[in-house]
Amino acid sequence: MDLLYRPWPWYVSGPLIALVMFILIMIGKRFGMSSNLKTLCTMCGAGKHSNFFRFDWKSQKWNLVVVVGTIIGGFIGSNFLSSDLSVNISADTISELKSLGFNSSGTAYLPTELFSTAVFSDIKGMTLLIIGGLLVGFGARYAGGCTSGHAISGLSNLQKPSLIAVIGFFIGGLFMVHVLFPFIF
Repeated sequence: MDLLYRPWPWYVSGPLIALVMFILIMIGKRFGMSSNLKTLCTMCGAGKHSNFFRFDWKSQKWNLVVVVGTIIGGFIGSNFLSSDLSVNISADTISELKSLGFNSSGTAYLPTELFSTAVFSDIKGMTLLIIGGLLVGFGARYAGGCTSGHAISGLSNLQKPSLIAVIGFFIGGLFMVHVLFPFIF
């Protein structure tokens, strides 16, 4: 059981992800989590209002099973296979985050200052979550997929647009962390 309680090293998890992607390529499937939102909207009848949602959603049922498996696996991992819910980050990062007001750094999986129920009574926190959600949703749609879809699926399929998107995600992340994050907090 100790093997399941600890994070797997990159040299185990990386090749397993590569193996799964290789199998998907060989059977002609494309994987992406954000594409499931399009499938769910199509299932709910969005095709009646927009041509974007007019496609055979039944051909994507296998990908919906991946989402259900991800939710179930996340629940099992979080509730039964995790003994420590804090993220292992460097002491320098913890002190820098604490100087920005994130006192839960190093002790919680997500910063409670942003992701606790108290955020619903804080105007700044709610504004940040709403704007962030809109930007992430717009960005995923504009880029034709989310970060994991492009970085794992797109790059494994050797797609040039995915390489451009991943470079953009990386630059945007650096800009956010080094320029906007300190300005906001």
